[in-house]
Amino acid sequence: MSAEQRIARPNATIGLIVAVLVGAAVSVALGVYGKVHEPRFFAVNVAGFSSPTAVKAWLATAVFALAIGQLLSALLMYGKLPGLTAPPWIGVVHVWSGRAAVLLSAPVAVHCLYALGFQDGTARVYAHSVLGCFFYGVFVAKMLLLTRKGLPGWTIPVAGGVTFAGLTGLWLTSSLWFFQNNGLTF
Repeated sequence: MSAEQRIARPNATIGLIVAVLVGAAVSVALGVYGKVHEPRFFAVNVAGFSSPTAVKAWLATAVFALAIGQLLSALLMYGKLPGLTAPPWIGVVHVWSGRAAVLLSAPVAVHCLYALGFQDGTARVYAHSVLGCFFYGVFVAKMLLLTRKGLPGWTIPVAGGVTFAGLTGLWLTSSLWFFQNNGLTF
């Protein structure tokens, strides 16, 4: 191992630790804000939808669909889909679908955090509140890790997988629940 590699590893480890700590701080800050903040119960609504909850369910479903695309494009880029080769444009699709997912998630997150706050009335709602804070913390950590050089090869795939798992839990405790109780209404 060269001297340059020995220097890069501690810097990468420090970068990994800092990213995880910043992500954890974001998660905790969102949870604390959501718990101490007085919910405003305002509604984010879009013309054509029957309720703000329907808007959130469909936006979150679009985010989840884009996240599935993120997962598939990442698997393709990492060569984990047997018999398939990543086309040269897949990286651009991966980046832009991720940006679209974040943009679509913002009004949902703002509504949940500002209008409703961190709630714990039922197991589903409590899990949803925890997963929301967790997801955005992991997302921040993953974004910080993307800029680090010298990280172990498993770092970004694990961060992406944990981010996807958090989003899956969010979707299951919100949109899927909404659709099961209200049908596929708009």
